[in-house]
Amino acid sequence: MDNIKELLGKRIREIRKSKNLTQEQLAERVGIGTPNISYFETGRFTPALETMQKIATALNSEIYEFYMFQPLVSSEKLKKELIESIDSDENLLRKLYKFYVSIK
Repeated sequence: MDNIKELLGKRIREIRKSKNLTQEQLAERVGIGTPNISYFETGRFTPALETMQKIATALNSEIYEFYMFQPLVSSEKLKKELIESIDSDENLLRKLYKFYVSIK
């Protein structure tokens, strides 16, 4: 299993890529060298808390998102999975509808 530094680095990379940013662009936004971003993403080093906040701001994210180690799922995949679940479970459909109405 990956260690926490590697998981954190993979998650930062995943979020960066989902925002269509290169390491160079992220480094520029954060105000650090590109090698540092590489070191963080490979788990070689862990960013200081202040740097993590700058990275989160640059990625329009929150620090806690860096620790959500499940892979990002595309909205298309989410839609497909939800539709398949709803089609096969009427009770789920009703629950989702009630939830939807409550937040609408």
